[in-house]
Amino acid sequence: MFFLNLRMYVLLALLFAFIYAIVSMIAHSLGIESFILYVVIAFVIIGIQYLLGPKLVEWSMRVRYIKEGEQEKLFLMVKEMAEKAKIPMPRVGISSLELPNAFAFGRGIRDSRVCVTEGILRLLNDNELKAVLGHEIAHIKNRDVLTITLLSVIPLILYRIAFHLLFFGGGRSRRSGQNTALIGLAALLFYFITNLLVLYASRIREYFADRGSIVLGNHPKFLASALYKLVYGNARIGREKIRSVEGLKAFFVNDPSRAVKELKELKQIDQDQSGDIDTEELKALRLNAIKPSGADKFFELFSTHPNMLKRIKQLSTYLKT
Repeated sequence: MFFLNLRMYVLLALLFAFIYAIVSMIAHSLGIESFILYVVIAFVIIGIQYLLGPKLVEWSMRVRYIKEGEQEKLFLMVKEMAEKAKIPMPRVGISSLELPNAFAFGRGIRDSRVCVTEGILRLLNDNELKAVLGHEIAHIKNRDVLTITLLSVIPLILYRIAFHLLFFGGGRSRRSGQNTALIGLAALLFYFITNLLVLYASRIREYFADRGSIVLGNHPKFLASALYKLVYGNARIGREKIRSVEGLKAFFVNDPSRAVKELKELKQIDQDQSGDIDTEELKALRLNAIKPSGADKFFELFSTHPNMLKRIKQLSTYLKT
């Protein structure tokens, strides 16, 4: 956990260093007023997203909320995890999507919702489902939705700056126009870099949520098995159905679009080919070094979720010796 926290602090420092650098250049060349305009625009967009986001997710995921006494086992699992995490009971929903997965969203801890798809209810056993729900509850407790939303403001501001300066910039002289173009290109470069850093932050938050599920009393093998089964279940879903939720996959426990590739990697952990990952298989993984290919490392840079093999390897370190 120390190294995960350290990475997050370094990441925050880098993000604000980038925004400081571009602000300094703009302030020097154009004046501070322009930057304030971009900040206002960015926060207006974030504000609209904050207000309308939950409704858009509900509509896109076809969520139906349940009450106590309805789907009682699921409701009680969420209630147990919320009580252990010491957060208010979130609303519990079921999505009609066949894609097996779970997700949490909302405007904050007091407006949180935990939802599962019909597909995941058919796929996981009770212990595995509870481990996944613990992961989602940990996201809520850690305020991950708000954290990533706020961090996303930085590349959004840089993108608006770059777009304006490159396409609507220019100046009274050729020299000032060149300076404006150079600052626009720098903003575009910083946008690309900061966007990668925000994706990296999202991947770190997944590790934190995995750890949070274990802290809430779920055994690492149950979360590892759940992740393995989700990869398997997602790999069986047609590409057309996965494409329909492409813009919302950051909410999910895993990235469905990478499932086919990840399934090939994870089969090496399931040594007895039982379809789940037991304690002994996790112990074996803990002792073995993993070496993702160069292609895996590259594609992970553009993903909201960590490489699944690395993620389950991290879970193996939480086993009690």
